[in-house]
Amino acid sequence: MKSSEGSRSWSIGEVAERFGIATHVLRHWESVGLLHPSREGGSRRRYEKPDVYAVAMILRAKEAGFGLDDIREMFDTDDPVRRTAILGRHRNALAVRIAQAQASLALIDCGLDCDHDDIASCPHFHAAIEARIGALAPW
Repeated sequence: MKSSEGSRSWSIGEVAERFGIATHVLRHWESVGLLHPSREGGSRRRYEKPDVYAVAMILRAKEAGFGLDDIREMFDTDDPVRRTAILGRHRNALAVRIAQAQASLALIDCGLDCDHDDIASCPHFHAAIEARIGALAPW
């Protein structure tokens, strides 16, 4: 369907299918103020390009660990200091998660490369596990 400006618009089902999410997720995001699709005839939602970009931004932010409240706050604020604070907080948390994932990947790679019959007897595997134990607070 075309909008009044002649640009393409999409139904809620088309947008949900495009992103691999359920339509109720889009409705929920609308109910919490993250999305504002236009209404066709007052009832059917129509998503235009800015709405589709908003869905992509929400999904990317969620993948980075943002909650819906922080996403809404970033969308709503015109204050760059406030937005920078939100982004900084999440950047630090994401950096920690990335480091943990990299350490986990290294442990898996160690296990895959191990020639020992029992991985628990592998010195390289022990070193990777001891590195994790060392990351804990002192006993």
